[in-house]
Amino acid sequence: MRKQGEKEILNYFNEVKDLKEVLWNIGQEWDSEPYCLTLLFDKFKSFLKDDMSLAERFHALIQAAVELTTQEAPDWEYISARFAMFWFELNLEKELHKHQIVSFYDKVCYLTKERLYGAYILDHYTREEIDGFELFLNKSRDHRLNYSGLDLLLSRYVIRSRENIPLETPQEMFLGIAMHLAMLEKENRADWVRRFYDMLSTLKVTMATPTLSNARKPYHQLSSCFIDTVPDSLDGIYRSIDSFAKVSKFGGGMGLYFGKVRAAGSTIRGFQGAAGGVIRWIKLANDTAVAVDQLGVRQGVVAVYLDAWHKDLPEFLALRTNNGDDRMKAHDVFPAVCYPDLFWKEAKNHIEGDWNLMCPHEILTVKGYALEDSYGDEWEERYLDCVKDNRIQKRVIPIKDLIRLILKSAVETGTPFTFNRDAVNKANPNHHSGIIYCSNLCTEIAQNMSPVEQIDQTIQTINGETVIVSVTKPGDFVVCNLASLSLGKIDVENKEELTELTKSAIRALDNVIDLNFFPVPYAQISNHRYRPVGLGVSGYHHMLARKQILWESKEHLAFVDRIFETINYAAIEASCDVAREKGSYDLYEGSDWQTGAYFDQRGYDSPEWKRLKDKVASFGMRNGWLIAIAPTSSTSMVAGTTAGLDPIMNRYYLEEKKSGLVPRVAPDLSPETYWYYKNAHHMDQKWSVRAAGVRQRHVDQAQSLNLYITNEYTLRQVLNLYILAWECNVKTIYYIRSKSLEIEACESCSS
Repeated sequence: MRKQGEKEILNYFNEVKDLKEVLWNIGQEWDSEPYCLTLLFDKFKSFLKDDMSLAERFHALIQAAVELTTQEAPDWEYISARFAMFWFELNLEKELHKHQIVSFYDKVCYLTKERLYGAYILDHYTREEIDGFELFLNKSRDHRLNYSGLDLLLSRYVIRSRENIPLETPQEMFLGIAMHLAMLEKENRADWVRRFYDMLSTLKVTMATPTLSNARKPYHQLSSCFIDTVPDSLDGIYRSIDSFAKVSKFGGGMGLYFGKVRAAGSTIRGFQGAAGGVIRWIKLANDTAVAVDQLGVRQGVVAVYLDAWHKDLPEFLALRTNNGDDRMKAHDVFPAVCYPDLFWKEAKNHIEGDWNLMCPHEILTVKGYALEDSYGDEWEERYLDCVKDNRIQKRVIPIKDLIRLILKSAVETGTPFTFNRDAVNKANPNHHSGIIYCSNLCTEIAQNMSPVEQIDQTIQTINGETVIVSVTKPGDFVVCNLASLSLGKIDVENKEELTELTKSAIRALDNVIDLNFFPVPYAQISNHRYRPVGLGVSGYHHMLARKQILWESKEHLAFVDRIFETINYAAIEASCDVAREKGSYDLYEGSDWQTGAYFDQRGYDSPEWKRLKDKVASFGMRNGWLIAIAPTSSTSMVAGTTAGLDPIMNRYYLEEKKSGLVPRVAPDLSPETYWYYKNAHHMDQKWSVRAAGVRQRHVDQAQSLNLYITNEYTLRQVLNLYILAWECNVKTIYYIRSKSLEIEACESCSS
């Protein structure tokens, strides 16, 4: 039957000489199911039409294989990827022949000439080196890509000509990225190229989308996200908006902290009621996001953060809702609220009490300090002192009413995101040199922040020309350099493999800092000052399913505690090793890394950890921050694993694409893993929160934690998840992903 299916398919593909070998090899791998090619042919026949071209016939064959993908036969995802890759290579070969490209070095030269590759690659590597790197290419690793991952990789990540013709294979893409990441290595450079290529091409580590897209290209902006502190001045606000526009132009997302901007009705130069408040400025950020898209691919994206005590908070919470005055809306931004511990203590113990909202400018004027510049006990003392001070105007709101606004917005729009500022700052290893006001677009970054300040502006004459020179103090403008371990693709209990992959990823991320193109100079200065990186994970649910560990179990908590401790240990040791070789980050002295407080605070007191603590004290740390767990929606698809820390939405579903509906199946779905892939909305979310609390001990920054609720949740139950997260020292919550817009009020919040 197999040969009959082959023969009938081949009748339609006489032009393709090698198709028989492809079909035969695939058939051989399916010895237990000899009817597979007959099934394929029967499906293929349903797509056939008279006078179809070769390309149309081949796409029909691919689509036939795609549509055979089911829960019972998930391997068709990989069969269809084989066909798609075969067709891709067939067309690429014709293109290469046209340009007389016969080697990888020829291709690099051609792409450089066409300004599709950065000239820096040929500037740093000899022909002999590149010819040697070509030997690393392992075409069989293409077989690790499923159809959805391959389709995304070929459409978004491989280099294409200006006529949109793809010009490199997936393996050449991985090798080009590895060459870029290893470019400045002084010793064993070829070995680092190989290690970076191996971790990427085996899909065990994924770099963030900007790195995958832009490494090896002329405009090598490699960072995912940026964060700026918006000052309380006209020049400062517009400077932040200008920086956002430049970041967006080069494909970065933005987090903007508006907690320093004076509230509506505040004074301007002593004139009462003159200030328009933060909403007007947020609308400006909203319009900038729409106007300045990310490299023409999608519109700009920005998260806007405001403190839970800011006077404009009620209007801020209504930014994305569909009711109310549309002049006070900003539907294209993602609002987030920064909560002190006191807020959650009051929500838990005094839900019937009041909460005071105040203007940060008025507090600074009256008290002489910025309330947002403190945290923990100091913040609480200052806040209560401000509440008692009659010179400061208060906007008093019952805390249950404020919580209702927060929760209704979260259930209806998924936002505001949550930033628990005291948990973040108490665990900040660099609190000696600054404070963290907010996070980034995806809530996983937590690094020191401070606003850019204008020092002077003068008129000068340079070379006979009159010029205006502005002098600014750069502040701490946060940059996120990200990569992820694909836990579902790694034998995580093989400590040696997990450690080596972690160390390679940290080395690659540290190199990104020196290789990056920065859209604004403030980002470059801050990035080199702290040398922060953010190693995260994808394939979390995939890992648990493979290990046959139930999400809702104590076994889950114990398992990830062990795994993430291993990752953190390896990351710290890797950074220390690089510091020993290349030097520590500028502000290492006085940090919790240097004093050892980082290890003491987390209870890392085993002999192994004490050895590492002593090693760090002796040799320093290359990076101020190391671990940050991002959502990884696109890169996890390339790797064929589950996204970030999220549980799956469905074991099987149909994804709508331009070419039609594409079946998607949970990775490694089988009778052994089936019952471990429980739908996210059917899970008790308290287990997700507790797991985040367990992981947080080993994560020096934060985690993109989504919570999944249905219309069966009351507002009280949602509030309890927020309070549990705060009690578990979870630093941030990303989206509340509701299956329905219907909500039920709880007695505590509606009485």
